[in-house]
Amino acid sequence: MRKIIIATYLTMDGVLQAPGGPEEDPSNGFKWGGWSFYYWDDLMNNFLDKIMSSPFDLLLGRRTYEIFAAHWPYQNNAIGDTFNRINKYVVATTPIDLSWKNSNLISKDVVNELKKLKKQDGPDLFVWGSSRLIQTLLSNRLVDVLHTWVYPITIGKGKKLFAEGTQPQQWKLTESVLSTTGVVIASYVPDGEVKFGSFVPDEPSEAELARRKKWSRE
Repeated sequence: MRKIIIATYLTMDGVLQAPGGPEEDPSNGFKWGGWSFYYWDDLMNNFLDKIMSSPFDLLLGRRTYEIFAAHWPYQNNAIGDTFNRINKYVVATTPIDLSWKNSNLISKDVVNELKKLKKQDGPDLFVWGSSRLIQTLLSNRLVDVLHTWVYPITIGKGKKLFAEGTQPQQWKLTESVLSTTGVVIASYVPDGEVKFGSFVPDEPSEAELARRKKWSRE
């Protein structure tokens, strides 16, 4: 069974739009493209190499696919060679050019098709960018591994990792490192249902009981 692995660069306030450059994704008037550029160091490069060392295919949303298809086929480097060789699965509900070799379209019954894809034999499925696709994956609990690079910057506006919320669940931290530039890199896997507890004494005060009664009516 294949895993779906998300790797995402995001600001402290959750923005993941256009980390790589001003022209990457200026949709909705986004003007801070390229915000991740000056934070990269050797530690981050080494971590990226590590998580990409195992075989994988790409699973991308339409916009990220178009960004990749306009860039990587023309790059003479190891990442470009890998991306050009492997299978690319693109989730798109509007017409799209699939001339990038080894590209496959998922356009109907998306959730069920993704579940079928996970059950197939083959390498894991790596998701980059693809903010709308991530919402679908999270809401249907299809994410097996979540890698986040949280940069010490806030932007406010822009596409966000949890833009549409997500399903309640716990996540287990499996690895974390801190770059020399303050980027917190963390890896998570799903860890079951949310567990509840309380720091309130077994016998709450009269004031606490009154507060609960008041808030229950609001």
